[in-house]
Parts: sequence; C-alpha cells; structure tokens
Amino acid sequence: INNMLKATVSKQKQDRDRLLSLPYVERTKEKDAQKWMSSDLIKVILGPRRAGKSVFALMLLKAHNFAYFNFDDESFPGEEKIDLNELLSELKQVYGDTKFILFDEIQNLPNWELFVNRLHRSGYNLVLTGSNASLLSKELATHLTGRHIPIEILPFDFREILKAKQYEVSIDKLLLPDEKAKLLGYLTQYMTNGGYPEIVTKDVEPRGYLDVLFDAVLFKDVIKRHKVRFSKQIDNLGSYLINNVSNPYTARKLARVLAFKSDVTVAKYLGYLIEAYLIFSLDRHSTKASARLQSPKKTYVVDNGLVTAKGVQHSPDIGKLMENLVFTELVKRGNQTNRELFYYKTRNDREIDFVLKNGYQVMELIQVCYDLTNPDVERRETKALFEASDELKVKKLTVLTWDEKREVKKDGNVIQLKPLWEWLLEKAIVKSSTYPQTCYKIKK
Repeated sequence: INNMLKATVSKQKQDRDRLLSLPYVERTKEKDAQKWMSSDLIKVILGPRRAGKSVFALMLLKAHNFAYFNFDDESFPGEEKIDLNELLSELKQVYGDTKFILFDEIQNLPNWELFVNRLHRSGYNLVLTGSNASLLSKELATHLTGRHIPIEILPFDFREILKAKQYEVSIDKLLLPDEKAKLLGYLTQYMTNGGYPEIVTKDVEPRGYLDVLFDAVLFKDVIKRHKVRFSKQIDNLGSYLINNVSNPYTARKLARVLAFKSDVTVAKYLGYLIEAYLIFSLDRHSTKASARLQSPKKTYVVDNGLVTAKGVQHSPDIGKLMENLVFTELVKRGNQTNRELFYYKTRNDREIDFVLKNGYQVMELIQVCYDLTNPDVERRETKALFEASDELKVKKLTVLTWDEKREVKKDGNVIQLKPLWEWLLEKAIVKSSTYPQTCYKIKK
C-alpha cells in the first residue's frame, strides 16, 4: 500500500502540474475568493462534478508552493486503507515543507473532518473541494464551525462563457445588428448546451458528454454513497424531474406517477439528488411555515445542458430553458434556495417565478417570459406582478424577456422589462473610463 501511495502522490503531482500549465477562464468568484487565501480559515469549494472546482482551487493556490491530493483517484484501492500519517509524509517528500495543501473530493475520505481539523490546528492553510451539497450544511456546520469559508462553484455563467469565447461586450458593438446577433447566438447556445467548462472550451458533443456525466454522478454520488438498492428507481426519478423542470411537484404525486411504494422513499431519494448537485428544489414563499411546508415545490436543474441531454421531447420548451437559466444564475449570484429565493402564488392563484428576499424583507419579484408580443401574455404576466407587488409590499418588479426593453406602469408601480442577455451581464458591463458614456467593457 505504501508504494501504491507513493506512486499515486507522484502521479497526481503530474496531474496538478499539467492542470496548472493549461490556459483557463477566470471565474467570476475568483477575486473574492483570493481575499481569503491569506486567512487561516479552511477554504471549502463546493459544487457539482466537472464544474471546474479543482481548476478554481489550483488557480487560488497558483502563487504558493502547495501539496495536492485527490481522494477521487480511480487507481487507489478503498479510501479507508489510506494511512493519513503516511500520506502526509509522502506529500512532504514530494512537495517539500509547505503549509498549503489542496485536498480534492474530500467527501470520499471517511471521517475527513477529524483529519482536516487536526491539520488546521497544526497551522496548515487548507483548500478542500467536494461535490456534495450536504458537506456545506451538515458536516461543515458541525465540525468546522466558524473555521471555514464555503465557496460554491457551479458550471460557467454567461460572462465566463463570453470570456471563454474571447468575446468582449461593449455598448457600441451591440448597436451593430451583426454583433447583437452574435451575442444572442452565444446565449442560445448556452441556453441549450449549458455551461459545463469542457463543453464550452473543448467543443465536445454536449449530449453524449452530459449523459455520461449524469450516470457517473448518479452512480458515484448517489447509489454508491448511499448504498441505494433500487438504482433504476432513482434514475427514473432524476430523469423525470429533469424533464419536468420548473413544474410543481409533491412527493405524493411523484410516488404515484413513478410507482414508488411510499412518498417517504421519494423524499429521501430527492434529498440525494439535491445533495449531489443534480437538481434544486424551490419552496413557495409564505410567511406561515406550515403553508410553506405543505405547498408543492418546484424543481430546477443545475445546468441547462442536462435538460437538453435528458429531454424526452426533441426540443425542450424554450420558455422552460430560459426559466431554468435564470434560476441557476440567481443561485450563482449567491441566493440560497428557500432562504433568499422562492416562488410565489398570489391569492388569486397567479404565479410569480422568483421572489428574492433579504432577511425577512422581499426585495424583488422576477417573471421570466420568452415572448411578450402577444398582448394577452403581457397582460397575464404583468397582472401577476402587480398583484404580488401589492400583497408582498415590494416595488422592484422585473420581467426578463428574450430581447425586449421597456417599462409597464400602473398606479405608480413600474415593471422593468429587460432582455435576458443584459440582465446576465449586468454586473459585468462597466463603463470604460476612456469613453465615459458609450463604451461598456466586461470586467476582467
């Protein structure tokens, strides 16, 4: 085993060095994360598999000499056989005496938190990655209270996609129809194929890649991790939810549709899928906790590419794709589902796609509507917003459209209609100092 460990550590050093030498797309969260590097808090980078966590972690550590170990290594026998003291001395031999260590996919190490705590107390500066959402809530809260900073990395956002395509947005450019068409082309591609880094940067065929990825996540992070006996059932549940993106569901209804014996099993399996970062579940906003728990939830998928890849129909509904994209962007901006992010139904049963809260206060209501050219559709969407604005006492009302920009006013309330591309780039388009009013550049 010792020789095996030696071989693994040196093989992984080659992996590390290869990854460090590759060109990479700077992530939106990098600047903020960089500020934590000098602190002794444990940096925990969480997110789905293949979303770029390891590369993100490597970039944070690039300026330091750091040791690296990946607990998700196929060539290594059962994780429980690792002698952690041996591991540390192997790392020391290969990397010298450094206080910086990156542990990849730490959730594969049984009782990892004890090991991590021990190293942290001995003065190591640690960066961990994990593809398990419950690391964030359960294990971390219990074992590393106040000693860690979580950073969530999901597949690329639209700004990162444009960086990957080396496309700079400026207001001047967008006045040219060809440039505008090019931007909307990138957006359509993103909405259909999603933002997994390898799909964006290497032009791999999205459907095949994402099918394999879905199966791998299901097997490694769900079936194997939780020793699920009925793997076909959980596969069916995952596929069904992905095919019913943004639709309301209850565990009881799912149990009936998918012929599960009990809704308890459905709820448990749902938890596994959420924990593995495949799907998200969104509660209905209500001031009464009981109403919130009893209302149907809505389901969203971590990346649009999965919706297209697992789609039973040949072309998924473009409105649904747009809504899922807006949902994932809200999560990427740091809104936690069911804490800051909800959906809502008015007393007249009109639905609001997204409610954004800060503490107890509702800050903004967002409707997503691909096409508002039909006056009836516009009336329906705006009526719902004005009604909810009244009930929830909130003034900031937004409808995200494909490419329409104007205002709708009623009784002193204003709804902003905004093109999706503009909203996705909002924080990124800064006025450049050389052309004070006209030119906007993507923040590098």
